[in-house]
Amino acid sequence: MDEPAGPVVRECVEGYLFATEPLELLIFRRPPTRGRVWVPVSGKVEPSDSDLEAALRRELTEETGLLHPRRLVPLDWHVRFRADNGETWRLHAYAVEVERTFVPILSAEHESSRWVTPEEAATLLHYADNRFAVERLVARFSGSPSPNV
Repeated sequence: MDEPAGPVVRECVEGYLFATEPLELLIFRRPPTRGRVWVPVSGKVEPSDSDLEAALRRELTEETGLLHPRRLVPLDWHVRFRADNGETWRLHAYAVEVERTFVPILSAEHESSRWVTPEEAATLLHYADNRFAVERLVARFSGSPSPNV
């Protein structure tokens, strides 16, 4: 992946909701006005957020109604990207373990959600960096080889 040069102007977070045994991910589809693509939970770090984890917890609550994930685990990976306004932003990826019974309360940012296998996530997720983050999650939590992307 080619990352843009220049100083990072904005920090962002993304959370990959998952449950284990078997490992599955909960992904979200954007509405038609936002491309109708499958993505994880994501958003910008706001000045009121004390750190990246606080920003992610806020985004999880806003986008899914999730108040208490079982755990948040940094995937020790970030990617710089060019935002629509031309600035360089950096995205930090986290694994977010939830109960398999979790049913999200969708915000206007998503029109639907779906539990999928890692292999299905690799074919449905729109952005290459999302698929790469899923590979990192699979390597950490499944004990089996990650899917080919």
